[in-house]
Amino acid sequence: MQHKPIEAAGIALTLAYAALIIWLYAREPRTFSEVATSAAVATGTYQIDQEKFNSALALFRREQFRAARDEWLRADPAQGDARTQFYIAYAFYREGWGRVYYDQDLIKQGLEAINRAIGLTANGSLTVDDPNLQMHTAAEVKAELEQAKERSWSDLNPFKVLRTRK
Repeated sequence: MQHKPIEAAGIALTLAYAALIIWLYAREPRTFSEVATSAAVATGTYQIDQEKFNSALALFRREQFRAARDEWLRADPAQGDARTQFYIAYAFYREGWGRVYYDQDLIKQGLEAINRAIGLTANGSLTVDDPNLQMHTAAEVKAELEQAKERSWSDLNPFKVLRTRK
């Protein structure tokens, strides 16, 4: 009787179980659905919930930006879809934009989202073909968000209230 194949299988099974435990501790999922989502991302089978994405897009077009962001977060819980992260960043920009001042917290969150979107693309370039948007690339959104974050003497210009939101 050969014990080597049984021993090898036991060692392989033990190592696989140890890898699973280490992965669970590293990811720190709070629910089983988070475990399933993380596993889907790790195996490359992750997809967003298209129905929730479309619902969020409808909210975005009605200028309900906070509700749209919440819906996009439910559509993409792993924050692994570049297009969804682009729209989340755009929603932060639209809500944080003001004629007199910018909401710096929203602008900061928008920069984090657009950086995630850029990081999720293969070449760092993301273009969204949506005729309802005035900015179609991640670079444009990032430039607007970075400009909104900067403080300068031009912020005191009284004609600033005449500019339009993109």
